[in-house]
Amino acid sequence: MSKVGLILIVEDNRMLAETVGTFLENKGYEIDYASDGLEGFRLARENRYDAIVLDGNLPRMDGLDVVRGLRLEARLSTPVIMVSARDTLEDKIKGLELGVDDYLTKPFAAQELAARLQAVIRRDRKELAGEILKVGDLTLDPHSFRVNRAGRNLELSPLAMKLLQILMRESPRVVSRRELEREIWGDSLPDSDTLRSHLYNVRKIVDKGFDEPLLHTVTNVGYRLSTLPAESASASNS
Repeated sequence: MSKVGLILIVEDNRMLAETVGTFLENKGYEIDYASDGLEGFRLARENRYDAIVLDGNLPRMDGLDVVRGLRLEARLSTPVIMVSARDTLEDKIKGLELGVDDYLTKPFAAQELAARLQAVIRRDRKELAGEILKVGDLTLDPHSFRVNRAGRNLELSPLAMKLLQILMRESPRVVSRRELEREIWGDSLPDSDTLRSHLYNVRKIVDKGFDEPLLHTVTNVGYRLSTLPAESASASNS
């Protein structure tokens, strides 16, 4: 059977890790294991994985700290599916805002994990296969998570980076609020002001100090990243 991807499983429950790993190997994946967060973080930095299955509660380094380190310190965009017994909406949203790509609550079915892995890997490969995203004088390199506008490097949080990447990928199309929420948070939708707050932060970083705004709010429709003036886009920047 041809190998379909290399997966890192970071899980301190050996029986669970082996059960999930064996199931995924039968699906054609190659598997690496780590039994604690620090070892998982090291392996993730040293190897190029197609995805990481990460327990939320780990010895030596917590799962959320692993994600934070991968996104902010190592600048890696490797898809991460977090599996955790923490099942509150607050826990899920916190993980997603740090850069988790999907979230499964324990106990879970291995078949569902495999389906979600396939989805995040397919999405990631599509994004990485493309060239550097560019809208006007704004560029985003999905390989290195680096954003630059008019020669100035911009620093964004993992979630803000993901929002910007979606808007740049779809530019100049208007992306609806529901589309953005579903792609960022999946079924774990936040309260109504959360997306607005994160988009405000994106706008502040991407547009502040530049002559022409790029991020436009299209009233009652959604958001778009465009070099067109707000009037032409029937948009508001508020």
